[in-house]
Amino acid sequence: MRTFPITSIVAASFLCGLSASCQRNESATKQEERSATAPSSNPVKSIDDRPLIVTFGDSLTAGVAGKSYPDDLQDLLDRNGFRYRVDNQGISGDTSTDGIARIDNVIADHPRLVLLEFGGNDGLRGVPVSATEKNLDEMIRRLKQESIPTVLLGITLPPNYGPDYVKPFTEMFPKLARENQMKLIPFLLLHVYQNPTLMQPDGIHPNGEGNKIVARDVFALIQPMLVREAQR
Repeated sequence: MRTFPITSIVAASFLCGLSASCQRNESATKQEERSATAPSSNPVKSIDDRPLIVTFGDSLTAGVAGKSYPDDLQDLLDRNGFRYRVDNQGISGDTSTDGIARIDNVIADHPRLVLLEFGGNDGLRGVPVSATEKNLDEMIRRLKQESIPTVLLGITLPPNYGPDYVKPFTEMFPKLARENQMKLIPFLLLHVYQNPTLMQPDGIHPNGEGNKIVARDVFALIQPMLVREAQR
């Protein structure tokens, strides 16, 4: 390969440019080092390590307007010294079949307690009671296999669905609780459904004030199962 002599002027210009470039690079490097070591203005978010309570169900759990009963349950836990985090996994419109499809997600969260509420949409759609009972029993069985304590929250149907359907439907929840030795609220809306001031205009879902009462009923049922912060 042929080489060509570089004049001293060109060499000097090259070295000068190289030196300036090095100085710029050195300055940029120092600036990057300062940026890397500078404290972040964004605080590090702490991990919420509170034991988990999963509320698992349909729109009665999800809530349709205002605060849901799980929101109010969280307030009750906090005010009474119980260090738990409530995770609302209710989805409006879900049937017990949808619950089967989602049960693995609940199990994967390793909750300390599950509040299981399904069946209302099955009943409104006229799903055979035996099918709903089978699905609920399957969810309970799966949770028991993982040693996850579960509470069953029951529901009933309007009388116009007929006694031949309403009676076995309503009796399904105590039967499942008895067979699986579970705590139970036979009818989740017992203390609100007859009071229009506590219900949505649809007559099916509690409003914000109604959900406070539902949360109190649920809290009274599960309180003996919980551990206060000072006892941990």
